[in-house]
Amino acid sequence: MTDIGRREFLARTVVPSSVLAIGAVPASALARSLTRGRSLLADSHVDVLIGEPIATIAPEIYGHFVEHLGGVVYDGIWVGEQSKIPNVGGIRKALIDALRPLRPAVVRWPGGCFADAYDWRDGVGPREKRPRRTNVWADDERLRALGNIPARFEPNSFGTNEFMRFVRAVGAQPYFGANLRTQPASVFHQWVEYCNSPVGSTTLAELRAQGGDPEPFGVRYWGVGNESWGCGGNFTPDEYAAEYRRFSTWAVQEHGVPLHFIGAGPSGGDYEWTRRFFDQVNRRGDLGRMWGWALHHYCSAPNGEAVAFDNTAWYELLASADKMESLITGHWQVMREADRDHHVKLVVDEWGAWHKQTTNVDPSHLFGQQSTVRDALVAGLTLDTFNRHADKVAMANVAQLVNTIQSLFLAHDEQFLVTPTYHVFAMYTPHQGGQSLRTLISAPRLAYTDSEKKERTLWGMAGSASRKDGVVTLTLTNPHLTQPRDTEIVLRGGSVRSISAMTLSHTDVHAHNTFDAPRTVTPETTAVPTVGNAIVHRLPPASVTRLQFVLGA
Repeated sequence: MTDIGRREFLARTVVPSSVLAIGAVPASALARSLTRGRSLLADSHVDVLIGEPIATIAPEIYGHFVEHLGGVVYDGIWVGEQSKIPNVGGIRKALIDALRPLRPAVVRWPGGCFADAYDWRDGVGPREKRPRRTNVWADDERLRALGNIPARFEPNSFGTNEFMRFVRAVGAQPYFGANLRTQPASVFHQWVEYCNSPVGSTTLAELRAQGGDPEPFGVRYWGVGNESWGCGGNFTPDEYAAEYRRFSTWAVQEHGVPLHFIGAGPSGGDYEWTRRFFDQVNRRGDLGRMWGWALHHYCSAPNGEAVAFDNTAWYELLASADKMESLITGHWQVMREADRDHHVKLVVDEWGAWHKQTTNVDPSHLFGQQSTVRDALVAGLTLDTFNRHADKVAMANVAQLVNTIQSLFLAHDEQFLVTPTYHVFAMYTPHQGGQSLRTLISAPRLAYTDSEKKERTLWGMAGSASRKDGVVTLTLTNPHLTQPRDTEIVLRGGSVRSISAMTLSHTDVHAHNTFDAPRTVTPETTAVPTVGNAIVHRLPPASVTRLQFVLGA
C-alpha cells in the first residue's frame, strides 16, 4: 500500500474500463454521484493495479510459533494419548481440526528463549525414560506458587517426533530453533542428522525410527539461536557473528535437504545489530550460507490491558503495530549495505500484541491474554504489511499459536475456542501464494490524543491486494472507532464477473470469545451486487474486511 493524499490520488487516476466500488448502494444514487469517473459518495479510495505485481506472497508469511512456555504445549497442543480429551496420538484433535483449514505453511519450535536452554536429546526415545528439566521460565513469580507443573519443570513428553507428527497433521513445515547459548555446535549438527539422515544410515536415524518415524523428517528451516542480543546469550553483534559462522559452517551435512539457516536478528529498530552482523559475516564471504534474518516486534499500549482498554489505548496499540512497516523497510536498507542483491530475506518470526497477564484463562498460562476486536485489527494490518512487502518478507510467525500472547486459540482441559485473530488468518488465506499487487489507498487520516496528551494522527485505512487463480483478493482495515469508510474500489486492468465480501467487526470493540460464548466475534459474509461500473462499499468502524473479485475473461 502506498499512502497518498486525495489530490495526488485524483491527479494520478484515469477512469479505467472497469471501475468497481463495492456495497449496497442504489444504482440511481451511484449514477448521480459519479463526477468525472469518481464517486461523490466515497470519502476513501482504493486503486488496485492488476498489471503491477510486487512478488509472490510466500505462504510461510502465514506461519505460527510454538514455545514450551506456559500453556502453549501442555494444555494447549499436547494432552497425551490417554487423555479423555479427544486427541490424535496425544495431540489435541480440536486444534488439528481448526488449524488445518488455515493452511499453516510453517510452525516454529521449540522457542523463543526456551530454545536456547533446550537439549533436543531430552525429548527423544521412550517417554517414560525422558528426563525432567527446569524450564527457563520456572522462576517467573506468576508460576512459582503453582508447584511442580509442566510450565516450570519440563517433562519432555513433547519432543522432536511429537512435534513432527503435529506439523504433519496440520500440513505445515517445521522450523526448528537451535540452542546456541548453552550447547556446542556439534549438538546442533547431531540434531540435523537425527532429523534428516536416511533410513538406517546412522545410529541417530535408528533412534528416530525407534520413536516411530523411520523416514527422515526433511527439516529445511533452522534458526541459529534466538534473540542472541538478550536471552539467547547476551552477545554483541560481532560475537554472535562468530557463533553463527561456527554453527552454520559448510561442514553441516544436508542429507539431501537444502538447509535454510536463519540468523537471530534484531529487537525492533536496532539497526546497528543488523549492520554489524552483516558486515562481519560478509567479510568472510559467509552470507551465502544464510537464508533469512529474523526480526522481532511486539506491539503494546501504555495501559497494557487486553480487554479493559480505552479509546487512547485502542489507537496507541494500532500505531505501535504499524511500526512494522518502517522496521521492514529500515532493516532491508541496512541489509543491502552488505548484501547488494538481497540474497537474504527477512523472517519476522515473532510478532503480535502483548498485553498484561490479567485475562489468561488459567494461571499456568504464562503471558496468556484474551483476543478482542482490537487484536483482530492488529493481525489484519500486520498481515497486510507483510503482503505489501512480499519481495522482502519470506516468512513470519505470529506469537503464539495457543494460550500465549496473540493466540489464535485458547484451550484449557476439555475447553477450546478460536479467537478473533484466528478469524483474520482464515479471511486472509486466499492471499497465500498469490501475486501481491501494487495498491494505492487514499483515506482521511484520523486524529487522537495519546497517553501523554500529545496530538497524534493515524492512517485512515490500510490494506493489501493479491491475485491468484483468476481472483483478486483485497483486504482492508478501518481503524476508526466510530466512523465508517465509504470506499470506492478501482481495479485497473481487468473486468469482474462477481464480487463477495466478508467483514469482522462488532458493536463493542472489547468483545471477545469465551468458552461460554465462543462465537461472540465471528466474520459475516455478504454477496455484493455489481451495479453498472461503479459501486461503493462501506467499511464498518473498527473492522477488517475481505473483498474477492472473480475476474472475467
